[in-house]
Amino acid sequence: MQVRSASDRLTLDPNTVERFRRDCAALTGAAPSPDHPLALAVSGGPDSLALLLLAHNAWPGAVIAATVDHGLRPEAAEEAALVRRLCNQLDVPHETLAGTVPAAGNLQQGARALRYALLADWAIGRAAWVATAHQQDDVAETFLMRARRGAGVGGLAAMAAARPLGPVTLIRPLLGWTRAELEALVAAAGIAPVRDPSNADPRFDRVRIRALLAEAGDLPADRLALAAANLRDAEDALAWAAQREWQARATVAPDRVTLDPAGLPRELRRRLVERAVAAVRAAHGLGPDWRETGLEPLLAALDAGGTGTIAEVIGRTKAGIWRFELAPPRRSH
Repeated sequence: MQVRSASDRLTLDPNTVERFRRDCAALTGAAPSPDHPLALAVSGGPDSLALLLLAHNAWPGAVIAATVDHGLRPEAAEEAALVRRLCNQLDVPHETLAGTVPAAGNLQQGARALRYALLADWAIGRAAWVATAHQQDDVAETFLMRARRGAGVGGLAAMAAARPLGPVTLIRPLLGWTRAELEALVAAAGIAPVRDPSNADPRFDRVRIRALLAEAGDLPADRLALAAANLRDAEDALAWAAQREWQARATVAPDRVTLDPAGLPRELRRRLVERAVAAVRAAHGLGPDWRETGLEPLLAALDAGGTGTIAEVIGRTKAGIWRFELAPPRRSH
């Protein structure tokens, strides 16, 4: 990344800045200030650099930034240093957050988990909000990736514009902005962004989906993102209904959960089973990480009046009531 222009080119159009202020205010309900700054995740890519420029222009002196070095590429340290130099030019405090992605498992998922964990720890005591640069094209790509895998409403729903991130709030104020307009904003400021080679590696699903969208004129990103946003509304409504039914139908004891599923639509039954399994696991100190993909066989068994097991929890049906408790240990032979 090279800053090729004078500082005045880093001053953005007032209408563009006001648009960004409105988008942030819809998520935060309050304007950042020097005592309560907005924290930014800035990788050095075009989207995050646009986020940095927009935030700095919107609230000069009330922005801080961090770059995460996942330890995956030797160039990452220099890229973080380049971001720091731009932040210094803007008088935005900057830190580099370093970590190591676990060798086992999905590489991109591991990097994402590390990134959010480091950002949450960094923001504590510094800011109430951490902003990331996810934008409209990201939403469209994720929608197609998950649709190809047969995802349900929750999987197809657009990423939440705001959600808890530990004790702070993660916000995504650029979900209504396109990749093209963000790149144009950075280019007009005279900044050459970092280009992560993994974003052009066809081994990754997202890269292939991005190429498909670029080639297919009948798959407009804004329409796909709108569909995902509509599904986000549907997901929020289902979550609200599930919470209401959980309070009315579930009985949580120290060692078990019972549930009355009578008359509920299948999707609400599935969500309540997921909650029941999670509650039993939490009661026995088993932790929140388990694979919900096995819920379908368990739900089918319970609907048929039978018994099923998932994630060390057994579910049984008796007189129309579902009962969940810790499964007995398997016998060794």
